[in-house]
Amino acid sequence: MQSDLTSPASPSEAPGATAGPRPIEIALLISVFVVAACGLLYELAAGALASYVLGDSVLRFSTIIGTYLFAMGVGSWLSRYFERQLPAHFLRIELLVALIGGLLPATLFLANAYTPGAFRFLLYGMVLMVGTLVGLEIPLVMRILKRNVALKDLVSQVLTFDYLGALAVSMAFPLLLVPHLGLIRTGLLFGVMNAAVALWAVWLFRHELRRLKAHLAACVMVLGILLAALAGAEQITSVAEDKFYQDRIVFSTASPYQRIVVTQGRAGHRLYLNGNLQFAQADEYRYHEALVHPAMAAHGAPKKVAVLGGGDGMAVREILKYPSVESVTLVELDPAMTKIFSENPRLAQLNGHALQNPKVKIVNTDAFGWLQEGSDTFDVIVVDFPDPTNFSIGKLYTNSFYALLDKRLAASGYAVVQTTSPLVARKSYWTVAQTIESIGLQTAPYHAHVPSFGEWGFIIASRRPWRLPEALPADLRFLGADTLPLLFDFPLDMARVPAEVNRLSNQALVHTYEREWGKH
Repeated sequence: MQSDLTSPASPSEAPGATAGPRPIEIALLISVFVVAACGLLYELAAGALASYVLGDSVLRFSTIIGTYLFAMGVGSWLSRYFERQLPAHFLRIELLVALIGGLLPATLFLANAYTPGAFRFLLYGMVLMVGTLVGLEIPLVMRILKRNVALKDLVSQVLTFDYLGALAVSMAFPLLLVPHLGLIRTGLLFGVMNAAVALWAVWLFRHELRRLKAHLAACVMVLGILLAALAGAEQITSVAEDKFYQDRIVFSTASPYQRIVVTQGRAGHRLYLNGNLQFAQADEYRYHEALVHPAMAAHGAPKKVAVLGGGDGMAVREILKYPSVESVTLVELDPAMTKIFSENPRLAQLNGHALQNPKVKIVNTDAFGWLQEGSDTFDVIVVDFPDPTNFSIGKLYTNSFYALLDKRLAASGYAVVQTTSPLVARKSYWTVAQTIESIGLQTAPYHAHVPSFGEWGFIIASRRPWRLPEALPADLRFLGADTLPLLFDFPLDMARVPAEVNRLSNQALVHTYEREWGKH
């Protein structure tokens, strides 16, 4: 027996074509809104996770979006083979989207912790599945609505609600969902929303479904799985991160910009941003003393200092060891970083409560824009950004950025840039030196051994030649006046190599960095 859903009246004869939308049509259009929102959410979650784990956010988001849209096209093409019992098919597909999409972030987090080699395969496999299923949903809804809505109204209404759903989630994802719920809870919440749409559809089509009880049971089962996972989201996160980070996690949060995790083990605290180690308490003093003091001590009596990046406050701690310093401006994009390292007692103790010092002014904004908009100059500028793992960070290593930095540097001032490992990423390191020199600044490259990172590089940039300081602060643990000159001596395997200028238009450094670190 053929379902009456497959023999719709023509648009002109459709009873609802001129009488306005019926409740079932409104319900289905709201479902389209939810379906579109959920589908885009899963796509964004996959892209964010891919950039966290694999780096290069531009490449990851591009490939995720491309894969998802391709899969939607496949799903739309396959919808032609669904001819009977369209509401039942819609229900099944909606439940599959809820289950696979809702569990996508949790599954990928666990895969990265326990089977990292399978992460990439699982990532794109799940994106393909979700995209195909979402591609099936919209055509089925349109065919169900076709019974009562004229074609021109049908297309405009469905696409309007589809695009509105996408707009809503694209705004909420970075501003509300990830900062307050995290990726795992966000995915599960939207999975619950998908399952709720399926349950709603059971009620809407209760008179047309052949196996009403079976569909109802399936909805309850999927909702139960997702709600149970939502209740245990914190445990899922802990299991995944405890395995990934080894040491006990004492603090973790997700901001619109990154995943922040602080662990504690026998070697003390460690800070990770998007899974990448930023400092280890056991030896961070080596890194931060090497970063700050060669430039600060050489200046003589710096009064105004700026720190770009370095939201953990460790560099600020070292800067405040100079009595001549009158003000320190810390420019950190992520307010979550400066908040936890100034307010969390355990973490604030690591930087000596430097961020609460009255000399320190915290500005939470993009450093590139801050350099463009301001006009005041500084005696010393400390640049402590993460390594250029993607294009959004790579712009902070371009000649355009260093030209702006030059304008904010006092005539006799020094800027210092943390600059990856000259041993592991030799060409990347010298690319930064070449880029700084291309805008007319002189450079003084140097390196220090930090056990957690290995051999690490820094570059001082200035208009006047860098000179060896006569004295250093008395309470340093790593640097001394007699050993400081050794940092500026490069052995053969770290010596300068030819490199091109890193520009906004080519971002050559990101590609070089990824290639060099990918070998290790």
